Amino acid sequence: MRPRLVWLLLGAATVGVAVGVASSMPDLQRFAQTETASLELEAGTRGDASLVNLHPGANSWFLLTLRGAADAPAAVYHLENARPATQVVHLDAAGGGTLLLSERAQTSTCVPWMQQPLSELERARRSGLPFAPLCDGRLFLRNSVRGRRTTLEATTEFLRDHVWGGERIVGFVRREFFKDAFIERGQPVAGATPAANGTAPSGAPSPAALAPGRKDDAITPASLGLDVDAAGGAMVPGEWTAVRGLDGIFVSLMQGSAVIGSAAASIAPSWRPDTVEARALFYLVAFDLSRYQLGFVLGTDHPRLGWSPRTRDEVRDPALPGPDGFDTAAPLVRTGMMVPSAEAAVVATFTGGFKREHSAFRYGALAQRNRGSHYGFVEQGVVFSRLIPGLATLYALDDGTVGMKTWTGEDDALSARLGSARQNGVPLVEPDALTGVPMPGALVERWGLGNWSGSADEQLRTLRAGACLLQNGRHRHLVYGYFSTARPSTMARVFLAYGCRYAMHLDMNALEHTYLALYPRRGERIVVQHLVRDMSQLDKASGDSLLPRFLAFPDDRDFFYVARRPGNQ
Repeated sequence: MRPRLVWLLLGAATVGVAVGVASSMPDLQRFAQTETASLELEAGTRGDASLVNLHPGANSWFLLTLRGAADAPAAVYHLENARPATQVVHLDAAGGGTLLLSERAQTSTCVPWMQQPLSELERARRSGLPFAPLCDGRLFLRNSVRGRRTTLEATTEFLRDHVWGGERIVGFVRREFFKDAFIERGQPVAGATPAANGTAPSGAPSPAALAPGRKDDAITPASLGLDVDAAGGAMVPGEWTAVRGLDGIFVSLMQGSAVIGSAAASIAPSWRPDTVEARALFYLVAFDLSRYQLGFVLGTDHPRLGWSPRTRDEVRDPALPGPDGFDTAAPLVRTGMMVPSAEAAVVATFTGGFKREHSAFRYGALAQRNRGSHYGFVEQGVVFSRLIPGLATLYALDDGTVGMKTWTGEDDALSARLGSARQNGVPLVEPDALTGVPMPGALVERWGLGNWSGSADEQLRTLRAGACLLQNGRHRHLVYGYFSTARPSTMARVFLAYGCRYAMHLDMNALEHTYLALYPRRGERIVVQHLVRDMSQLDKASGDSLLPRFLAFPDDRDFFYVARRPGNQ
């Protein structure tokens, strides 16, 4: 007899429309597939098991539940498929309740719950490892761990969580002590060319479209930590330079003054960079999407799942722990790092978006809809918080397609194919509804309505990060932007100057919130290169080795990763 398949089609709990509530994380997974079996838990003891494939399209995460005596609590384990692209996992009811692991016409069995004297599952749980191997390494048990956080993170969380008025204190410190704290200006170098041969590298995006005469002499970026193919490290604003050792990855720099007079600036003639932004350096890193794909991983703690304190009282339901009906991911486990079996393909990581505290609207129409329009996020096809219409969304589908758009209710049709997604506010750049021409987002210069953080008196200039999509014919690039100090309006004009059709904000204020690292390989060794050299402080050292954030240890913050597509290893 074949295992019983149960499809959990929760009609109200859709990804795109925030209607109804779920009592727990698993209840939110509308495509989950469940298999059940009666089995022997240990000699002479019978029990029942269920295996839930949380999103069959992703084929990555499973919940295994074991039930023994009626008065004993069920044991629940969060399993991860080490090879989701090729390995199929089933619970075999006909075979007495074993796990079947099938790959390339080869099938093996595994019974990790059998006592001997301690079951493999319990040994894995007691190991304390974020990913404890099971079944000869073909599965991992995900264990709850504490994610690393900096002193700055720990202090701000303490103030926000435990001190009355703590958010105001954090805001004061940010305005008074962190404004322009990370500004970089660079040193002009007369007569330099962007690359050794003076030509754009093959496969790079088109140069930024700047006003005639605005391309000044090259600049040497003192803090750039990437190994670029540029003579003496000098780079010309708006031009792209290849990263050595990583085909299909390119770097460019820009200053606010270079955008003055460009077509991007003329879209809204009232805009000009202020005197600080005019000299500040901005870095952009482009990834060729024919070579690379995108994924998303939640931190151990952030973003949280409860209510944002920004939620207005009239849309907040005090009977609910969070806007989706819960405030914990349990029994799912968030590890805050890459699964070891996928690390070999990873070429870059960068920090994700805002914490839940800042991920809802206090003002405007979005504050009145969908319980405050909390930003949604999806990992491995599993919905942790629903994707909300009207919000800027960076996502990846199960075929590797990377997209960026303002989510709509109709986009729920993508949910069965959704592998990763992260929402973060409203767009910096979006196509005009009538002409399709990219324009600054409608709320870019509206502090409260756009939820840009900063302050109501327009103190919006700070270290910020964002992302955009570039498409020139059939060539598509995902671009990460690091702005050493800028307002959202300036970010929008810079992205437009590079030809971005859509752009969105990520995070801000500190290097741990705007972190990006690349991982070129030298033989069997991984080399860690940071976009800004001081970002190395976010990694750990072990002897002579550097342990990179997000790859070598758990982190409390969410992040994106860029990995080689199959066939581009």
